[in-house]
Amino acid sequence: MATVTDHDRLARAESRRNADHVSFLKHKRYRWLWIALALAVVSTLGYLFIDQEPRPNGGSWYGYTLGTIGLGLIVWLSLLGLRKRKISEGRWSLKAWTSAHVYLGIALIVVGTLHTGFQIGWNVHTLAYVLMLLVIFSGIYGIYVYAKLPTTLSEGRNQKTRGDMLDEIAVTDRQLDSAAQPLEREQADLVIAALRQDIFHGGVFNRLFNSYPGCKTKRALGGFSEHGEQAEERVYRLLFQRSEQLDQIRRNLRTKALLEVWLFIHIPATIALLAALLAHVISVFYYW
Repeated sequence: MATVTDHDRLARAESRRNADHVSFLKHKRYRWLWIALALAVVSTLGYLFIDQEPRPNGGSWYGYTLGTIGLGLIVWLSLLGLRKRKISEGRWSLKAWTSAHVYLGIALIVVGTLHTGFQIGWNVHTLAYVLMLLVIFSGIYGIYVYAKLPTTLSEGRNQKTRGDMLDEIAVTDRQLDSAAQPLEREQADLVIAALRQDIFHGGVFNRLFNSYPGCKTKRALGGFSEHGEQAEERVYRLLFQRSEQLDQIRRNLRTKALLEVWLFIHIPATIALLAALLAHVISVFYYW
């Protein structure tokens, strides 16, 4: 009987580690990319070379075939959220499923468009098609942000954790509170207002566009001179330092918001798509 040596175990462990570091887009040497390309090409060739008049549309036998394939893909692709709750390795690991989800989802653009026969109107069928495109393109945006923005997020922190950034601004706040004691009432009120404002104030759009017109730290900064008296100059430098620390935190928040905002489109649009597909299928069989 063959025995597994320590060398074999180490080789397998190394192979698993290498596989773990491969992006889901490159899974199994782009296996699902090639499968998706084959599906798109075969669907296109079938549409171009079928000898049928009028040309294939959603109501033709070829249209029904593509529609069935598209429906099956959409339902299967929508199950990724459930699949994420289970951990497994092998052919249907989460990485393999995600890779298939991405590439087959993009191929669905071709399958779905050919299914319509390029017949667009103000009806539930077109609604389902538009929602399908919205889901796919929001998913493509999600792939982009998850590929690019984590690096931006890491660089924006300068190797600091969120806790580190909050600790730094807390130190600056204590220094500001002490430095503002000798100031005149009007200037002291500017500093107090800045210190009392929530660091995380602002809504979704403020974070997405990194725009905070109501920032009281910047307002306070405008009430001091870099070349004033010693106390004023010290407060100015501390306010400037606090403003830079806030900018770093806000850039971090913006990057995280960009990472998450696509899900607020992708998931509700997927639910709406499934509902529209149900109406599409029922209406097709009702009038068939």
